[in-house]
Amino acid sequence: MKETDFDALHESVPALPRIGAGADTDRADATVIPFHRYTDYDRRWPVPGKGEVLVVPLGGLGRIGMNWTLYGHDGSWVLVDAGIAFPDQGVEGVDCVIPDPAFLAPIRDRLLALVITHAHEDHIGAIDRLWPQAIDCPIWATPFATKLIARRLDEAGVLDKVEMNTYPVGGAFSIGPFGFRSIRMTHSIPEPVALAIDTGAGTILHTGDWKFDPEPGLGQPTDFDALRKLGDDGVLAMLCDSTNAHKDLPSTSEAQVRRAFDRLFATRKGQVAICCFATNVARVSSAVAAAAAAGRQVALAGRSMRNCDEVARDLGMLDHVPEPLTEPAHLKGLDRDKVALICTGGQGEERAALAKLARGERRFPPFGAGDTVVLSARIIPGNEEAVEKVVSKLRARGVEVLMGTELVGGEPLHVSGHPGANELRELYALVRPRIALPVHGTAMHLEAHARLARAAGCQAAIMAEEAEVIRLSDGGSRVLGRVNAPLLALRSQPNGDRATYDPVKVLVAGKV
Repeated sequence: MKETDFDALHESVPALPRIGAGADTDRADATVIPFHRYTDYDRRWPVPGKGEVLVVPLGGLGRIGMNWTLYGHDGSWVLVDAGIAFPDQGVEGVDCVIPDPAFLAPIRDRLLALVITHAHEDHIGAIDRLWPQAIDCPIWATPFATKLIARRLDEAGVLDKVEMNTYPVGGAFSIGPFGFRSIRMTHSIPEPVALAIDTGAGTILHTGDWKFDPEPGLGQPTDFDALRKLGDDGVLAMLCDSTNAHKDLPSTSEAQVRRAFDRLFATRKGQVAICCFATNVARVSSAVAAAAAAGRQVALAGRSMRNCDEVARDLGMLDHVPEPLTEPAHLKGLDRDKVALICTGGQGEERAALAKLARGERRFPPFGAGDTVVLSARIIPGNEEAVEKVVSKLRARGVEVLMGTELVGGEPLHVSGHPGANELRELYALVRPRIALPVHGTAMHLEAHARLARAAGCQAAIMAEEAEVIRLSDGGSRVLGRVNAPLLALRSQPNGDRATYDPVKVLVAGKV
């Protein structure tokens, strides 16, 4: 393997090697590390054999966000998801946190592809920042995710340099020694899938984010038959969402939120704004349809929300939903009981639409006494202070602010997109994996998930840390060691644009 000057890589980003299929690398000195040692891998990684799968989770362990997971088998590697994490409040000038792509240099000629489970920022947010200048391998995604990613790559001026492949929900495809079967799940975004990864050593189920929603609003419910068949055929290991693993939760559905919106728009006399995640297209469409049914004009506010709406309409997902107005300013001058605004900014983001509405910026209809704002989202831990600043400004204007935890007509204004412990037990009963590897959660979530998995009959539940190398085989599982995977904090641009992969970024040695 050619020696790489890693210090130089951080001093001059344009000199970064492309990581992915096609790069020239001398593999003569590749070595396999004995399994009885815990090794800190740097320039040499273990070479995955035919009888094993090596798993390297790079994010989502001990944190919410930055989901990257490497799978190695029969000499090759694939990456599932490439997301970002957001910094803690109080970290100034940082847009997001990602793994430093230079750490992938030891496997750059064997990284065959990136496969996407769904299009949330913590699963795709790093792609337009890194492809193809720092990582150059083909991308596979569902139609909705493909279109969102392609829009971002096009804005970055690199779409024609990135190989994009689309697979259908429920479809199957092969990449080198890996077979992929996508399984329809439900989550707070269109087209979420779990990935059954078939290898010569066994099948791994990578769930992505999910819940069991009987009435998801858009798309069909979870494919329980496919999950049951997978379990019947045998699953070596499952990497599964842990977000709510510490508690049982009542079964909830997007249909309940739609009923709450219907009641809200029918009873409020003033202007109404619904704030939610742009990618929750089912939630946005419910708000648009409920407002239109109450005789209101509806506008979308927030670039990401308009992008998601346009992509969903291009794919025919919203043929049954009225088209909103193109600009919030078009709502000005209407009677207050005829105004509805759907906007981004539920996490208190300073540059998002809700914060601009709270500041009274001129492009928005002025909100005041008699008007209502609904935060139809869960506040991500760490964002409470930022959200309170925005909410306080609205309340100071006399606006009634309803949080997602509140009920309208006995129905919730927000439901989680993640499974509680009860739904996790249901999934384990269907899939019956031999080995559990909890992911996507804090230490508390992962520990609760591991206990649940063992109680569900798993032979082992691995409590791994980020960047550890886990060996899975017919003979069992073992943590082999850790790869050197530092993090990068990407600085925000002064004009508010998202940071791209350029020399203004700051290298950090640990979690931000």
